Amino acid sequence: MKKFTKTVEDFRCAHCGATVLGNGYTNHCPECLWSRHVDNNPGDRASNCGGMMRPISAEPSHGGFIITHKCETCGKTIRQHTTDNDNIDVIIALTADSSFIFGK
Repeated sequence: MKKFTKTVEDFRCAHCGATVLGNGYTNHCPECLWSRHVDNNPGDRASNCGGMMRPISAEPSHGGFIITHKCETCGKTIRQHTTDNDNIDVIIALTADSSFIFGK
């Protein structure tokens, strides 16, 4: 079973309103880091949920960060790598919150 489908699409962030230019791997807004629960497997657009995915934490990983998103509708959590154009101030704030939440 295929686990990833490259889907190139632009979108307007439903949380902050930023215009996001997709590259086929884009899964969250680079300004506020929010996402939407639209996939069952990355890129398939097969989820019926459609809920907003809140960025709840970030942790360092291989020179970048991994963001954990949690769906505000169904509670599903998904971990995603950051990209070079993601808002570093929001990432740092999430990292600080992660340290507090997880006691690191």
